[in-house]
Amino acid sequence: MSQIRRQSIISSVMVYFGFALGFFNTYLFTREGGFTKEQYGLTGIFIAVANLMFSLANLGMPSYIYKFYPYYKDNLDNRRNDILTWALLVSLVGFCFVVIGGIYFKDLIIYKFGKNSPEFVKYYYWVFPFGLGLTLYTILESYAWQLKRSIFTNFLREVQFRVFATLLIIFYLIGFLGKFDLFIKIYSFTYLAIALILLVYLLSRGYIHLTFKVSIVTKKYFKKITGLIKFIYGGTLVYAIASVFDTILLASVSSSGLGAVAVYSLAQNIASLIQAPQRGIISSSIAALSQAWKDKDLERINRIYKQSSINQLIFSVGMFSLIWLNFADGIFTFHLQSVYLDARWIFFFIGLMRIVDMGTGVNSQIIATSTLWKFEFFTGIILLLITLPFNYILTKYYFGVVGPAIANLFTFTVYNSIRFWYLKKKFQMQPFTKETFYTIVLGVAAFYCCYFLFNEQHGFIWLVIRSTCFIVIFGAGTLALQLSSDILPVWYTLQKKLGIKGIKKGE
Repeated sequence: MSQIRRQSIISSVMVYFGFALGFFNTYLFTREGGFTKEQYGLTGIFIAVANLMFSLANLGMPSYIYKFYPYYKDNLDNRRNDILTWALLVSLVGFCFVVIGGIYFKDLIIYKFGKNSPEFVKYYYWVFPFGLGLTLYTILESYAWQLKRSIFTNFLREVQFRVFATLLIIFYLIGFLGKFDLFIKIYSFTYLAIALILLVYLLSRGYIHLTFKVSIVTKKYFKKITGLIKFIYGGTLVYAIASVFDTILLASVSSSGLGAVAVYSLAQNIASLIQAPQRGIISSSIAALSQAWKDKDLERINRIYKQSSINQLIFSVGMFSLIWLNFADGIFTFHLQSVYLDARWIFFFIGLMRIVDMGTGVNSQIIATSTLWKFEFFTGIILLLITLPFNYILTKYYFGVVGPAIANLFTFTVYNSIRFWYLKKKFQMQPFTKETFYTIVLGVAAFYCCYFLFNEQHGFIWLVIRSTCFIVIFGAGTLALQLSSDILPVWYTLQKKLGIKGIKKGE
């Protein structure tokens, strides 16, 4: 089994376990008699603003690590490798500017959010440690990916972070933390906690040696490094703004304020189940793509492009169909607050956006690890110019809380289409095959088969039956049509370990 495939599978399993835990946390947040929707919405706006803070503060350092780590590795030993030192230092300086800006613009924040989301204004300063933790963790994570330690970093981000949240939620519900005030203040330090765990891990294993002596690699490539981060930073920043603008917009303009954010956050969190394999595949492929660009191995890049596309498409189509089959029934079966039924159509459009994004493969990572820095920046600008007005108009004047989801489906489809066209024109790379078409047809057929069979049946037992039926149909179709060369070897290995006799390819 190839290293990328192995790490992707293990990371995806890890991510799914974390998402299962996250779904449990979401249930505790949204069930009757637990948190208010404003309290849940506050955690959602914390995450959105922290991601924006990271995007402002990192100053392109993750891309600097992705692109130049192979050069540092090939020319320096660990003790003289200064790439992580400068990445952390620059990001900390960047975060200092974020803090200064946050203090300076506080009056504007109060004006924009005070009426509809007063809870956010009350806990405004507590979002800063949350954002700092995310910034430090992501820089360390980027470095760990180059060391091929993506499994551990995925455990920390997807599992450990949620374990901390679960403990806080349980302590709050049983009255151990008293009021919500203490809950949200401790919650603001959870990212700092996992950043510290990762730092201690890397130091104890001897993977990093922080040094402030400028290496020969840094001196040699300094102009190229600054050229990279200038464009990559701008591109990733506008992409990040476009990604979190929907949540921040709802908190600002929606009359429901954080209540609308809560409904939207539920849809986002459920839709994130679709995205789980993407995180594992990205973290496992970054190092390989960086090395392939350095070696000018376009054939390997194209192979990763195609495999990432079909693998992600299979998962995203299957998971989207499975959730959409059970969404409304799940709200009532698990006794969530009835207001969260409004998240159904939000999930529908966000889910389709995830399918588009994942189905186009690791195009973003291919561009980010290449020398196409200017293109990364300009496509980010295009995305932002479309996203901001489209989100605002659809949210404020037409569709309310569903507006950002519709807008994002359109804008991210345009964004990925541009990147698809560019890679095809410049490198003759494109990720789609006949299996792409088969996957979509299979997903639609399996969905409607289960829909017509079980649509009138409700309750927990029918959730299980409906889901099992879909998984069997979709899974069997995936194997029978041999949609992915990565899935078949895994299936054969599983058969062997379980002692199941099956028909191998070619028999």
